[in-house]
Amino acid sequence: MTATLNILGDTPGQLFIGGEWRDSSSGERQPVITPATGQKVAEVAWATVADVDAAVASAKAAFDSGVWSRISGRERATVLLKIGALIRERAEELAQAESADVGKPILFSRIIDVPTAAETFEYYAALAQTAEGTMRETPLPALQLTRHEPVGVVGAITPFNFPLILAASKLAPALAAGNTVVHKPSEDTPLSAILLAQILEDAGLPSGVYNLITGAGPELGERLVEHPHTSMIAFTGSTAVGSKVAAKAGELFKPIMTELGGNGANIVFADADVNVAVGAIINAFVFNTGQFCMSGSRLLVERPLYDTIIGILTQAVPGVPVGRIDDMGTIVGPLISERQLQRVEAFVERAKAAGGEVIVGGHRLDIDGGYYYAPTVITGLANDAEAIQEEVFGPVLTVQVFDTEEEAIALANSTRYGLAHGIQTTDIIKATRVAKRLDSGIVWVNDWGKLDTAVPFGGTKNSGYGRENGPEGMLVYTRSKSIVISTPEPTAAPQS
Repeated sequence: MTATLNILGDTPGQLFIGGEWRDSSSGERQPVITPATGQKVAEVAWATVADVDAAVASAKAAFDSGVWSRISGRERATVLLKIGALIRERAEELAQAESADVGKPILFSRIIDVPTAAETFEYYAALAQTAEGTMRETPLPALQLTRHEPVGVVGAITPFNFPLILAASKLAPALAAGNTVVHKPSEDTPLSAILLAQILEDAGLPSGVYNLITGAGPELGERLVEHPHTSMIAFTGSTAVGSKVAAKAGELFKPIMTELGGNGANIVFADADVNVAVGAIINAFVFNTGQFCMSGSRLLVERPLYDTIIGILTQAVPGVPVGRIDDMGTIVGPLISERQLQRVEAFVERAKAAGGEVIVGGHRLDIDGGYYYAPTVITGLANDAEAIQEEVFGPVLTVQVFDTEEEAIALANSTRYGLAHGIQTTDIIKATRVAKRLDSGIVWVNDWGKLDTAVPFGGTKNSGYGRENGPEGMLVYTRSKSIVISTPEPTAAPQS
């Protein structure tokens, strides 16, 4: 990839507050570096706490005015559908920005990230039109009505790995429910958020309903969480940061939705279709260069099939295309930064020191000066090894063997995470039985990573709480209100 002076073109890379594009209050700007080459591709405004306060004030004023919160769901749907259409119109621009920003192969930006973002706004446009309350029977002489109302100002904090998709998965349902939003994307990947803000503006979203602040995560995120006028926080990121965000929100009695780290187990039973299983195994740990909270980074193989699977992986994994992000044949791109590359390297070195054998990969790749790491497979680790128990967040797969169904379930559930697991088997009864006992928010059978806007996902244990996507993903941005209307029996008229 050849770095450009500014992947955003004529867009100045400013903050978007109260319907206006503006510089940060300090005037500071920071470069955006593409992990594909380590070169600058854009420059964006670097917000201050004062800018967060201005954005929240704008969102609060917009919410209180009712310009968005009190209009009909059908009216909101019209704008959300327009947003989806504009995303499709600007698909190539968004795909190029997402690839440059994240180091994502252009193939995936085009066929997954951009279409998914458009579909998310379209899906929640439909839900906005059909959202209903309920009336319940009670023994009281009254009508009981339940409404689902917007919570107010939502602080949305999104990570670097799927900037566009994860922004859409928060903004679309929050807006569909009638909320206003202050969005802080990762400081590493602000580009598609800037383009999305332009799209929301062009679609006719009223001023102040959506506000964008770009800049340092800890400083801006902390202020967004603790601000007295943010009514809810929606956070996707690491478990370490998420626990701090949740703790602060808890002190303030502020609702929060968290989607945090994962360390998924992919269980391969001896009766699995080997060809199907191998495809799922490789996809599960190399997709998005392993920077996927629902990555299948732990492979559990039943003993009769273990040698076969190891032999196939030894031959197949080195053939997975790693390369330039603008090459349509590339499957694995770079890691997000030199910092993340060093982190993955350190994990692998510590795994080797703990007795692990690297049978594939285990080294950097020299491609255009980018932050590339070869897809890596490690065997021979004890279950308490760091690389098995913790999230590596890179293209690294550990392999363990098991003998019984009970052992497989115990191994799968043995980490502190519970986001995604997989099962490879031709026995659907077994798959259903095992899936019920896996402690995670989603379980894939004979595949990995199948997601749709209608399919809710989220974590258990240290992987967070709350759900994104599906009707559940909109309800989380609402609060229930009961209205009880007394209907006393008529009294007899007095006799004359």
